[in-house]
Amino acid sequence: MHSPADKLARESENLSDEMESLKTGETMGLQITRELLSRIHTHGETAYPDEGAGFLLGVAKGAGRVVSAILPLENTGEAGARRNRYLLTPQDFLRAEQEAARLGLDLLGVFHSHPDHPNQPSEFDREWAMPWFSYLISSVQAGRAAGSRCWRLAEDRSRFFEEPIEFVEEGSLIDKPS
Repeated sequence: MHSPADKLARESENLSDEMESLKTGETMGLQITRELLSRIHTHGETAYPDEGAGFLLGVAKGAGRVVSAILPLENTGEAGARRNRYLLTPQDFLRAEQEAARLGLDLLGVFHSHPDHPNQPSEFDREWAMPWFSYLISSVQAGRAAGSRCWRLAEDRSRFFEEPIEFVEEGSLIDKPS
């Protein structure tokens, strides 16, 4: 397992590359297996008519990311707001960071569903998003997942850039750091 200093150096290098990409609007990519995306879709369908959410865990590689695990969470937002909002608490972020560290991975971003709405970020999503994170949004129409798209917020927080999703086979995921 990497020491905290090694992890910090790796994250700093990746963040530098990614921030430069976000300044220029360079396209980045998110690699994920169909099985993991299916699990994300199932989570959104199960949460319907509320939003479902969780974390993407994996490895940042240059301006791209490879998702190799997810951490689905229960939407603990206020009952009346869960239909179009999800709540991730500081404890949820700590749990995700701990799980990523346990697996030798990084916390790459958030996935969430948009019940009966398109799979693109809302203004509320933009206001609460962090530029380094990937945001995989799944549209769930009438209780069935209808597709996903991935987004990353520009460094100046003015807009999202779409991050292409590339499907990879389980065996082609890059090795976890040792």
